[in-house]
Amino acid sequence: MDILQLIDRLEELFNESKAIPLTRNVMVDEDRMLDIIDQMRIAIPEEVKKAQQLLGQRDRVLAQAQEEANRTIEIARQKADQLVTRDMILQEAQRRADQVLAQARGEADGIRNDADDYVIESLNQLQAELERIANQVRNGIRTVEEEQSRRAPTSTPISQPVDK
Repeated sequence: MDILQLIDRLEELFNESKAIPLTRNVMVDEDRMLDIIDQMRIAIPEEVKKAQQLLGQRDRVLAQAQEEANRTIEIARQKADQLVTRDMILQEAQRRADQVLAQARGEADGIRNDADDYVIESLNQLQAELERIANQVRNGIRTVEEEQSRRAPTSTPISQPVDK
């Protein structure tokens, strides 16, 4: 189950909970809440796997960019070699080869930068989502702990009549 759906279920459980009069506390169905928290514990590693997949995609994009850059450089070298063999346009060939190499390197750098930007943006979004989820989980835990401590039995004994 998607972590966002679990968060929605947790919020729905909270909204369905009964308010305790004259307090800001609510009574939550413990079994349902613990079930949702267990499901969240299972789902969060999935979000981490997604982040790892994004990193894998980044590496693949970088590898493809490097291959494309290498092909472009090789094409540029081949063109340069052909132009160099022609005596009359030797200087023009060198200039064009340098231009193609610079362009290929620029394109490769641009592709790398775009891939890095994409990964950074995706990871920042994932980090923000995980922080939001962690905050909600902490709030849920705090609420349950507060509810639990509020429900703890008091230590005042009940007076019983003594038989004489």
